[in-house]
Amino acid sequence: MIDTLKIFAGSSHPTFAEEICRALGIMPGRLDISRFSNDNLSIQVQENVRERDVFVVQSFTEPVSDHILELFIILDALRSASAKRITAVVPYFSYARSDKKDAPRISITGRLLADLLASAGANRVLTMDLHSDQVHGFFSVPVDHLTAIPLIASHIRKQFPLDQAVAVATDAGAAKRVGRFAEYLNIPMAIIDKRRLSDTKVKHGLVVGEVAGRDAFVFDDEIAAASTVVSTVKILQEAGCRNVYAAATHAVLCGPAVERLRDCPVQGIIGTNTVFVPEAKRLPKISTISVAPLFAEAIKRIHTGESVGALFT
Repeated sequence: MIDTLKIFAGSSHPTFAEEICRALGIMPGRLDISRFSNDNLSIQVQENVRERDVFVVQSFTEPVSDHILELFIILDALRSASAKRITAVVPYFSYARSDKKDAPRISITGRLLADLLASAGANRVLTMDLHSDQVHGFFSVPVDHLTAIPLIASHIRKQFPLDQAVAVATDAGAAKRVGRFAEYLNIPMAIIDKRRLSDTKVKHGLVVGEVAGRDAFVFDDEIAAASTVVSTVKILQEAGCRNVYAAATHAVLCGPAVERLRDCPVQGIIGTNTVFVPEAKRLPKISTISVAPLFAEAIKRIHTGESVGALFT
């Protein structure tokens, strides 16, 4: 049955797609991706996909708009080539952060991208740790929403003593996610009272929970510019934490993130490979866990009609 499965990689993170293919024992599908002289994209599927179950792997990473448009064109090309079912595999869905109308005259872009994926030809979507669970409901096609929490928690259990550990949520909005993280580690939880006053201004308050003399594991869905990590580490140190570690599913590390983390007294940072991180951004204090085997297993289960949810029960 695996003979009818095809996996294609966009240009955002081809090594991730290759790792998925190795885990499944198949070769990546062949695409010709080029540009015309006017900078328009030209994409041709270079093998037969008629009546095949096809998966396209593309994270929404810098340059985000180029990678999104490239994914749309690949999906449309596969639909035109009569693929039986097309699944958009988006390990990092960056526009999930645009999930509400929190200012006048703005777009809820997460919903827009969900609609456009379906319009481009995606019959279903496979993703990981969306910024908020409500984004799952934006899609009009089935969505399999994976989480890296068990893998990250397992890594921490093997690497660190947890008798005096505490899981920390950077704000109340992250409490549910960090609550699951704390359950996997069987440790208590604390929350930072953080309130966003504007797009660029955040007010940090007290730490809710016992952190003095403990090792704190700050967990979030992503580390982007790292300003939240830096401010959270400072607050926890002032509250008497012994050591502070940070963990996140998506280590995006955009803008000044690398410089901030290099100078930050955080003891270690744990992320996954949903986002490609160039060599220049790889700090010694950052550990990366591969989630490609988990995506490979999910793809196999989708292909064979097995339960994906059973992976986490």
